[in-house]
Amino acid sequence: MKIYTKTGDRGETSLVGGIRVAKDSIRLEAYGTVDELSSCIGLLVAMLREKSAEAGEDIGVLEGVQNELFDISTMLATDEEALRGKNNGEDWVAKHLERMAALRKHLPEETMTLERRIDVLTTELPALHTFILPGGSKTAAQCHVCRTVCRRAERRIVNVIHEFTKTHSVREGSCEQNAGCDNENVAKYINRLSDYLYVLARKINILYRVEEKTWQNTCK
Repeated sequence: MKIYTKTGDRGETSLVGGIRVAKDSIRLEAYGTVDELSSCIGLLVAMLREKSAEAGEDIGVLEGVQNELFDISTMLATDEEALRGKNNGEDWVAKHLERMAALRKHLPEETMTLERRIDVLTTELPALHTFILPGGSKTAAQCHVCRTVCRRAERRIVNVIHEFTKTHSVREGSCEQNAGCDNENVAKYINRLSDYLYVLARKINILYRVEEKTWQNTCK
């Protein structure tokens, strides 16, 4: 597989479906930020390995998240309408559309998986009565970086959803064949992921025996 194709040298690239878009389009900004998030999580996993005995389960969760993020990038990079329009019997088109449908059904389950892990971690954390400042151990600080990039990814995905609703008439109950609804499921997953990263950062500071810094309200 050739690494460089030169087809994007003028600031454009192709979505899955063949449509050419500018590299600063909201869709590319969305899945580019998801890619950035996955890279940040990769660094977090590498840092957590020194505590693998205590953090093994969350390392597994995070590596699973990276796989989900790759799938999410694929969903965001696919123009399903264009792909269906060019479906002239090509085998890869049918397979790709089937994969998108499978991901559509799969993502809510993964959101629930994150919720269950959040619930477990929350029981292991001291009660929180004020806001915490990102930081503590280096690994927890990196987890907060992941959390804030995750929030930015969510904002970019919401941009895509809003653009979709501007240009499409989405009938109630039509999500089964609707890429816009895919993106809504994506937004829910990303929202829950940021919650998970927040409680994980707190858990990491406990593992490293580092006290959290809390926000001191200077306006009191």
